[in-house]
Amino acid sequence: MKHSLFRRVLLSTFISSALLCTLPSQAKEWQSITIATEGSYEPWNLTLPGGKLSGFEPELMADLCQRMKISCKLVVQNWDGMIAGMQAGKYDVIMDAIVITPERRKVIDFTVPYAATPASFITAKGDLLPKASGPDGIIKLHDSAQEIQPAIASLQQALKGKTIGIASGTVYTPFIDKYFKDIATIREYNASADAILDLQAGRIDAVFDDVTFANSILSKPENNDLQLAGPQLGGPIWGEGEALGIRKSDGSLKAMLDSAINAALADGTVKKLSEKWFKTNVTP
Repeated sequence: MKHSLFRRVLLSTFISSALLCTLPSQAKEWQSITIATEGSYEPWNLTLPGGKLSGFEPELMADLCQRMKISCKLVVQNWDGMIAGMQAGKYDVIMDAIVITPERRKVIDFTVPYAATPASFITAKGDLLPKASGPDGIIKLHDSAQEIQPAIASLQQALKGKTIGIASGTVYTPFIDKYFKDIATIREYNASADAILDLQAGRIDAVFDDVTFANSILSKPENNDLQLAGPQLGGPIWGEGEALGIRKSDGSLKAMLDSAINAALADGTVKKLSEKWFKTNVTP
C-alpha cells in the first residue's frame, strides 16, 4: 500500500543510494525545472485517463511556477528511486508528499513545508468518541507529554477497553503505543487498508490514521458507514510537514521555491487547494 504514512519512514537504502549518486550542481539562473512525482498517490498527485497529471501538488506546482516565472515539466517516477534519481540529475525537484525528517536532511534539502497533515481516529458511525472542537476541529500539539496528555484525556477515556488499529512503522505508531497501550488493545497492520477492513467487520473499534488518507477512504460509497471521530491532532508532534525535496547544492532554487511557497501560504492559495483536494485545511 502507498500512502503518506509510509513515506514518513525513510528506508536506509534511499540514503545509501542517494549518497552514492550525489552530483554537484553548478549555481545557475533557473529558467526551467523538472519535477518528479509519482502520479498515483491520490489526492496528492494522480494521473488522469488522458495522461495529464493532476491533484493537490501538480496544481500547487503550477501556481508556484507562475509566481517564479519559470517553465516547469512534471515527470513520473517510482517512489523507491525518487531521491537517488534527483541526486543523479534526472530532475531537479521531488514533489510527492515527502515528509521532512532528520534522516532525509542528511541527504537532500527541503523547501519550507507547504502542508502539515493532521491525524484522526476513524470509527463506525456513532458517538464512540467526543465531538471535535476548536478551529477546524484541529488540536495542534508539540511532542510534549505535558501538553498531549490533557488534550487526549477524553479520547483515552472513551477508548478504554477498546481495540485500536494502526499501520506499522509510521510516525503515528509510537504515539498510539505510548498513550493508549495501557488502556486499549493495539493491533498493528502492514497496511492501513487492512485496518479499515477489520473496522468494517467489527473486529476493532477505531483506526488512527492520516486525515488525507481517511478522507480518501471515507469518500468511497462502500465506506459510508465510517466517519472521522474526535478531534484531528496536528502540529509539530508529527514533524515539520511535507515539502519539496531538492539537492543540497541548489540553494538558489530553494530560495525561489521558498519565496513562492510562502506567498502561496500567505494569500490563501494553499488553503484553498488543500480544502479542494483533501476536504480539510493542511496548511502548516
